[in-house]
Amino acid sequence: MNKAGRLARLCFLAATASALAATAAMAQEGRLSDDVLRIGLIEDMSGVYADITGKGAVTAAEMAVQEFGGKVLGKPVEVLSADHQNKPDIAAAIARKWFDEDKLDAVLDVASSSPALAVLEIAKQKEKIITLSSPGSLRITNEVCGPYVVHWAYDSYAIAHGTGQALVGAGFDSWYFVTADYAFGHSLEKDTSDVVTAHGGKVLGNTRLPVGTSDFGSALLSAQSSGAKVVALANAGSDTINSIKQAAQFGLTQAGQKLATLAGFINDVHGLGLQEAQGLTVTEASYWDMNDETRAWSKKFFDKVGAMPNMLQTGTYSSVLHYLRAVEAAGTDETEAVMAKMREMPVEDIFYKGTIRQDGRMVHDMYLFEVKKPDESKAPWDYYKLISKIDADKAFQPLEKSTCSLVTKK
Repeated sequence: MNKAGRLARLCFLAATASALAATAAMAQEGRLSDDVLRIGLIEDMSGVYADITGKGAVTAAEMAVQEFGGKVLGKPVEVLSADHQNKPDIAAAIARKWFDEDKLDAVLDVASSSPALAVLEIAKQKEKIITLSSPGSLRITNEVCGPYVVHWAYDSYAIAHGTGQALVGAGFDSWYFVTADYAFGHSLEKDTSDVVTAHGGKVLGNTRLPVGTSDFGSALLSAQSSGAKVVALANAGSDTINSIKQAAQFGLTQAGQKLATLAGFINDVHGLGLQEAQGLTVTEASYWDMNDETRAWSKKFFDKVGAMPNMLQTGTYSSVLHYLRAVEAAGTDETEAVMAKMREMPVEDIFYKGTIRQDGRMVHDMYLFEVKKPDESKAPWDYYKLISKIDADKAFQPLEKSTCSLVTKK
């Protein structure tokens, strides 16, 4: 080989070595498919669920990103948010645009079950990760489950077994349901009815009403005339607040009936005031006043939002934090690799400690609270007293009952 040939070979070897070194460094540092990691939240920003999801959920996600340092694998993290107006078609259109045009990496919450189920299908088609804290439909980890779908904070099974089982056990064994007429309301009514009947109680009737109903009068009169010991509200947000207020006007509780808020949140208690809300039982996955860490985080949240967080919002915080940790651990934003890390790593933050099962259910402890009497509360938002902790292995639907195609049946 002549001198020119040897020189060319040396240059080739040097270039190859340099490329291999760069590839190794890139692999060590990790890489993203884009210069920005984009996560999206499609919330109810203006409707009946705005107070319990909305700005609070977006703020919780932003706080998780800030806590993580604002970057992952050396690239900035961007939080996209939008209002679906409680319309599944709008939610689906937003998700499709984000994936197709805005290079979205993952959807990390969608408020309300019907819009969430619509977005879930888009995410499955695009093979993107979707985590859901705000919707409660049990379908998410059953017939519409997927390899990249995770249900985070709660579901209708957890609420039904938390509140329903406690009340039936206390002798409230006849029920009438006032139900929001959509996926979550139906699921909540069915799951709670199953609990009631399984423990020897009876369901005496139900009335289903559209989301955003202003007049609950006829439904409450039917509940009153049924003679049921429990009038169960299978609704959420401002629907829950309005139905509780009107129940008080009709004198349901004064006549001896127990009002059960199956999807009640601390925001509802605040909206009602303790005088009207006292004695309500509420099943939640978190409470701002559990310990020094939750109090410190919640104070920062309050300064931004003007309210203490509920489990939908803390769930969004937790899922975003876990997703970012998984991206970092995987060294990439590639869906399969990140999802593998999300399942492998335990969920551990100030509000949640749990694991992600085969069916996509993130299992963790739940809590049964009772709303305090006015004279028991020592400060604003001091509303709950803990009745019992529901262990993670008891809080959610057992895997053997799952209809998810990902679950290996024994």
